[in-house]
Amino acid sequence: MTERPNNFPPLPGFVRIKPCFYQNFDEEIPDAHRQIVRRVYHLWMLYSITLCVNVVSCIAWWAGGGGVENFGFALLWLALFGPCSYICWFRTLYKAFRADSSCNFMMFFFIFFLQCVVAVIQTLGFKGWGASGWIATVTFFSTNVGSGVIMLFSAVLFTIVSGLMVLVLIRIHRLYRGGGGSLQRAQDEWSTGVWKSAPAREAAFKTVAESGPSLPQAAVPNYPDSRPW
Repeated sequence: MTERPNNFPPLPGFVRIKPCFYQNFDEEIPDAHRQIVRRVYHLWMLYSITLCVNVVSCIAWWAGGGGVENFGFALLWLALFGPCSYICWFRTLYKAFRADSSCNFMMFFFIFFLQCVVAVIQTLGFKGWGASGWIATVTFFSTNVGSGVIMLFSAVLFTIVSGLMVLVLIRIHRLYRGGGGSLQRAQDEWSTGVWKSAPAREAAFKTVAESGPSLPQAAVPNYPDSRPW
């Protein structure tokens, strides 16, 4: 791990801040599950784009006569959920598939379920919550049609993201359960400290470095083949 420089987020060379994570789907994720991990990564990107569009929608909402607090909360959600969603649920899932970690799977299920709830609330779009969802958009059409049309974009994107998040949660849960994963397995992993054992991780990645780009056999999750979704 220490011999491979971090490569995410990909920042320009003139920026003094350096990447914080090492991410390589081809090297670290087993072939059977590489596609679904990539798609969850694309889902995180889509959610981040939706939060950016929501900021623009809240500006239109404010310009059309809505409250300024919606714009402030929209900026807060972008700054908070953008990086935190990558660290808290995508990165957790990435590590779960990389090392067949039941603890990381359980953390992903818990955090991602909360993320789904938040996404559904943003899709509804209550006034004063900083989310230009359906309730806010439909009710504001009678006040300002132009702003309502712009707000409609974020409502549609929030709907798409919420639906995809629910599908991802169901798909990965079935995949995990089908591979023999359980809460008891996660508890055993937690009690023994294997999930956070630095020497065990270093030994696994040392084997990867010596044997080439493929993962060691012990680190490949034993789950059914991932079907297209």
